Amino acid sequence: MLLDPLWDLFDQTIFSIPSSDGLFNLYRDFDDALDRPDAVAIRRANLRNYLARYTEAPRIFLLAEAPGPRGCRFSGVPFTSQAQLLDGSFPIAGRQSSLRDKPHSEYSGGIYWRVLKPFFPHFFTWNTVPFHPHKPGKPLSIRNPSQREVTLFTDVLAEVLRILQPDVCLAIGRKAEYALQRLDVPCTYVRHPSQGGAVLFESGIRQLLKVAAAPA
Repeated sequence: MLLDPLWDLFDQTIFSIPSSDGLFNLYRDFDDALDRPDAVAIRRANLRNYLARYTEAPRIFLLAEAPGPRGCRFSGVPFTSQAQLLDGSFPIAGRQSSLRDKPHSEYSGGIYWRVLKPFFPHFFTWNTVPFHPHKPGKPLSIRNPSQREVTLFTDVLAEVLRILQPDVCLAIGRKAEYALQRLDVPCTYVRHPSQGGAVLFESGIRQLLKVAAAPA
């Protein structure tokens, strides 16, 4: 199972890092204006539920860029919203960590899972930067992570890849591609589904996954 080695890695490398003015560690900290008091425990439990779905290492690794403010920031699961975790038909179960009456949903996460759900659990998704990048003083804003921030977590990414040993790596966005290139890991670039990229993302990823998920 992937749960133990990946959980131990995250526990040792990312869970204890304090948030900064521009990076929010959703696995350590909570905002009392936005989060439930037990939000950190909820997000960690959601992540454990995600990892526990894998009984063996999948052949396909998808690297996203960073948690979005309405997706992983509150769910703890890459490219996944709270609304999806609370949907009984979704392959991963979880709880809501936000204070909102209605759980956050995410446009790009919806596109992502609409395309990828038929292939689950033959792929694994992780974030290049596991914390939510935001503008200082605007906790629910979003910005692209800097190259410096990407570099901060390259060692963690290298360990994730060492544990998984995937056959195929897909980079969703240029920052993800940059991170894999820094590690000299061959990858295929895929357009991020946000900001008008949904059609290119869907058409590109379906063809790649059909080939990659086929029996060896």
